Amino acid sequence: MRFKVPQFIDIEDKIFGPFTFKQFVYMAGGAGLSYVLYKTLPIYIAIILILPIVGLAAALTFAKINGKPFIYILQAFLNYVFQTKLYVWKKEFKKAEPKKEVVEAPKYVHQLTEGKLKDLSWSLDVLDMKKK
Repeated sequence: MRFKVPQFIDIEDKIFGPFTFKQFVYMAGGAGLSYVLYKTLPIYIAIILILPIVGLAAALTFAKINGKPFIYILQAFLNYVFQTKLYVWKKEFKKAEPKKEVVEAPKYVHQLTEGKLKDLSWSLDVLDMKKK
């Protein structure tokens, strides 16, 4: 028996024309709140308050940042702003150490010649034979 597997389950249905239900609610809420402010407040105060509300409603309706709806970005921002933060700072106290004299390496470097290399190789081979 074969079962049909639903596809495109992460895509919301378009209910109100080209808008999903959430998008429609964001637009209707922004428009409704703007209308209430327009009717109750003087026009110069109402416009100052209506512009950010319309901007927020438009961002919630249409904006996507990195493929995520704006509401997730807004939620993350508000969580960051209102959560308590833990600041950890450890100051390391270092004791003052007396300055040490810098010992220079000898300027004479031993040369490894072919004869010395053979002697060294022979002594290592002899030591290996004794261990076995």
